[in-house]
Amino acid sequence: MIASVERIMRAMRRRRLLFFSMILGTLVLGVAIGTMIDHSVSAARSAATTPAPISVPSPTKLSSHFSTVAQKVENAVVNISTETIVRRQSSPRRQYRNDPFQDFFERFFGPEMPRRSRRSESLGSGFVVDAKGYILTNAHVVENADTITVKLSTGDEYEAKVVGKDVNTDLAVIRVEAKEKLTAARLGDSDGMRQGDWVLAVGSPFGLEQTVTAGIISATGRKNMGDATPWQQFLQTDAAINRGNSGGPLVNMAGEVIGVNTAILTQNTFGGMGGNLGIGFALPSNLATNVYNQLIEHGKVRRGAIGIRMQGEATSQTLKALGAADGKGVIVERTDPADGPAAKAGLEQGDVIVEVEGNKINDTYDMHRVLSTVAPGTSITIKYIRDGRLRTTQLTAMDREDLPSVSRGAAPAEEGPSESVRLGISAQNLTPRLARQFNLSEEESGVYVMRVEPDSIADEARIRPHDLIMEINKKSTRTVGDLRELTSDLQSGMNLLFLVKRWDREAGEITTLFLTGSVP
Repeated sequence: MIASVERIMRAMRRRRLLFFSMILGTLVLGVAIGTMIDHSVSAARSAATTPAPISVPSPTKLSSHFSTVAQKVENAVVNISTETIVRRQSSPRRQYRNDPFQDFFERFFGPEMPRRSRRSESLGSGFVVDAKGYILTNAHVVENADTITVKLSTGDEYEAKVVGKDVNTDLAVIRVEAKEKLTAARLGDSDGMRQGDWVLAVGSPFGLEQTVTAGIISATGRKNMGDATPWQQFLQTDAAINRGNSGGPLVNMAGEVIGVNTAILTQNTFGGMGGNLGIGFALPSNLATNVYNQLIEHGKVRRGAIGIRMQGEATSQTLKALGAADGKGVIVERTDPADGPAAKAGLEQGDVIVEVEGNKINDTYDMHRVLSTVAPGTSITIKYIRDGRLRTTQLTAMDREDLPSVSRGAAPAEEGPSESVRLGISAQNLTPRLARQFNLSEEESGVYVMRVEPDSIADEARIRPHDLIMEINKKSTRTVGDLRELTSDLQSGMNLLFLVKRWDREAGEITTLFLTGSVP
């Protein structure tokens, strides 16, 4: 009995010991876990509040990359020097009565003054595009040159001949007969260049050969710059370009030529006659490639044309009035020649061309750019808007050189008394003389504008004195009476679409314009 009680007591002590051991172990484990969590939270808090050290990137890598790119292209860049013999005849000698020197000059030189000549020299750049000696440069670098000397990076000099040049884009191809194959530059895709991309300009500014400057593409698709032609669009860069850089390459970071350095913007002019102000312009390589290929194949650039006259001055308001909802496109001023591709395809005056061969047409520059890549004889698809409807037609492009020459006559003269009209103009009826000067057919007529009042409806619409108003909102204005009747019930906020003929002094021709204004 006593033994049984002792066994029970020992079992109870073991259980009590085991229970306290479990409690103690749980407490120890809890303390350990709590400590770990506290350390983790502290570490996370420390990581979140403690700033990471900033490391400054070394300029060595970028500098080294510039050097690598320059080495890739430097052997292809050449210096071009030209010499022109300028021959001129001095102005005829004034004849004075009783001139004591008259007999002296005639005795030695005859009755006419002697011919004089002088040498004119210029410097430029270029780059080899074919190992056989073909070099791309600017047309103005070799313009009127009697001799062209090309100096290679090796120091060797050769006389060059002009293969072909295109003044519309200011590009030229020349060739040298070198003793061995030359190092050619690799052309890249200029359409892939973006604002902010690094570029290098290589050339001979002021005759300093193999000069490299660095910068970025500061803008793309620059157009309507100073004396630029409709066929020129530029890459703008802040890489230093100066006189003598003309014709040299603009290179991307892959060592590819993506532009031909052509002009700079100075305080005086857009061109290449001043100092660099941080804005230079290069013709895109894609344009240069197209011109180069045509020059080496044909000796000239053949550009397609569709046979229309485009309205140069067209506001978005005018384009919208003609049905172009986004205010973009090219207005057909008229089809020319009358039997040309556009006329045969059904295009008419007032149509708005919005697409050519899948290319969106925003303005006349887009039209020139697209058509310059179309070979004569090529069938193309054109989308245009008429009466608010999008239409499609096809035609075969003609050669731009086959377009009829522009008739250049005298500007229309003022004639007769005028009457005041609500538009803010003084106008008169058409006379036979004015009809002839405006080259009007028997079916055409209009009202001749004598004077435009400042801040008037007509002034806002950019109507000028000597314009011929032929339509308002597509209704004929054959007489001043028609004009007065059409404008008698004008209401505030009403939009007006004018069809006007104008003498363009710069072009020396009569142009047809669509203009828009609104009634205040």
